[in-house]
Amino acid sequence: MAYIQKRVRKNGRASYRALVRIKGFPARSATFDKSSDAIKWGQEREAEFRLNRHFSFTPENINRTLSKVIDHYLSQVLPHKKDIARQTIQLNWWKSQIGSLRLCDISPSTFSECRQILQRGNTHYGTPRSAATVNRYLAAISHVYTIAWREWNWINHNPVLNIKKLKEPRGRVRFLNEQERQRLLDNCNESRSLFLYPIVVLALSTGMRRGEILGLKWRDVDFDTKRIVIQETKNGERRAVPLVGMALQLIEKLKINARDSKDDYIFHSPENRTKRCSIRTAWEFAIKRAKVENFRFHDLRHSTASYLAMNGASLLEIADILGHKTLQMVKRYSHLSEDHKATVLEKMNKKVFG
Repeated sequence: MAYIQKRVRKNGRASYRALVRIKGFPARSATFDKSSDAIKWGQEREAEFRLNRHFSFTPENINRTLSKVIDHYLSQVLPHKKDIARQTIQLNWWKSQIGSLRLCDISPSTFSECRQILQRGNTHYGTPRSAATVNRYLAAISHVYTIAWREWNWINHNPVLNIKKLKEPRGRVRFLNEQERQRLLDNCNESRSLFLYPIVVLALSTGMRRGEILGLKWRDVDFDTKRIVIQETKNGERRAVPLVGMALQLIEKLKINARDSKDDYIFHSPENRTKRCSIRTAWEFAIKRAKVENFRFHDLRHSTASYLAMNGASLLEIADILGHKTLQMVKRYSHLSEDHKATVLEKMNKKVFG
């Protein structure tokens, strides 16, 4: 049973300390202004202990801190994942906040409090954290717990799963209008960067991500079938992308001056063909010269999807081209295909009703 102790402060106000002691588990306590809150908290903690939900009861596991778990994850799991740098920052943040706590002392309420701290804080750029960023931090620590639970058997439950994710705003749809597109392409074509223009054309032509484009090697291009095979995508699956039109012409032109090595990057560093190039400076300069406001490289992908929607492509077709597993990510473009929907309905009505 939880023991509730009433205390009276100097100002005359009462507080209630709940203490839970169960054999084999470290004692837990908390103080509340209301006795009902203390009783409720005590009952919940007692239930957690008795169900042994949060950790496997061994002497070693009781003394294991979250920092030790994260360090083990960083050395054993993270090197095999993508986006290592970002997740390292996120997990180090968790270490700085609650890393000293033992696993048995961490409950869902601990993560709920940390979520609030994340919401109030800023990114390393000095800007407020978005709901999406907070959710990514929670996802990072949640995977640590999942691995510790299912693979290492250090805990019997993932408390992060009980934390409600923040509602994220609907993804923005920023695409180039005809005038912006022409200005941008003209400035990219005039850039001192050898590869900026073909990279941007390829991005608009295929909807590929920047990392996918910069990671292309000559072995990934099949000129016979006129397609690109992306070996590593964001969702971990291979994807084939048709190579047509201007993008195909530009890649064929680059192939003339390329070596026979299939391991060379198509868009390589000037000093080393086995290293990918960097276009950040050239891209930012071209955007500025073209006077295109509020536009990021990733918005080229949005532009491709928008053009597809406005030209009658279905959401399923757009998802397939962009490599999305579900339609959720492409629903943002549905309003752009309204004219196409009206045309389809008009055709059906004429056929049915004459």
